[in-house]
Amino acid sequence: MNYNFKKADVTDIPEIWAILQNAIIRRKNDGSNQWQDGYPNPEVIKKDIEKGVGYVLTDGENTIGYCAILINDEPEYLKIEGNWLTNTDFVVFHRVAIAEKYLGKNLSQKIIEFIEDFARKNTIKSLKADTNHDNLAMIKIFEKSGFTFCGIVYFRGSPRRAYEKVLV
Repeated sequence: MNYNFKKADVTDIPEIWAILQNAIIRRKNDGSNQWQDGYPNPEVIKKDIEKGVGYVLTDGENTIGYCAILINDEPEYLKIEGNWLTNTDFVVFHRVAIAEKYLGKNLSQKIIEFIEDFARKNTIKSLKADTNHDNLAMIKIFEKSGFTFCGIVYFRGSPRRAYEKVLV
């Protein structure tokens, strides 16, 4: 496979939204309440891209994954119930989703590898992320990728499991 990871642009929105819609349905079918409240939506994707934080994973010309990557930009992380491993600069990522026909190929972990490269290029040694307590697939991905559970953060009134990985 010819995987590439790059900044998304507005022409990618329809493909990104299709990927996210399927992920929203998967979350529901898995019994998760994550992403069942109208978030994410096309406006969120558009804002990600306008801010330069939306990224796509591609296989040749096909968009097969999406995530948002930000540096030191998650106010809710200041209110963690628990403790982060570090208190230095960090890369945070949100809205990780893989296209339906590419599931089961460890591509979420591939995206995390690209995020680690992004962090290293920016001389940042910490990755932080969160997921719903009932998103067992993402929890397993965090654990397999070397993340440590650090505590609970809240988004839109809902508790989330917060994770950090310190890069060496």
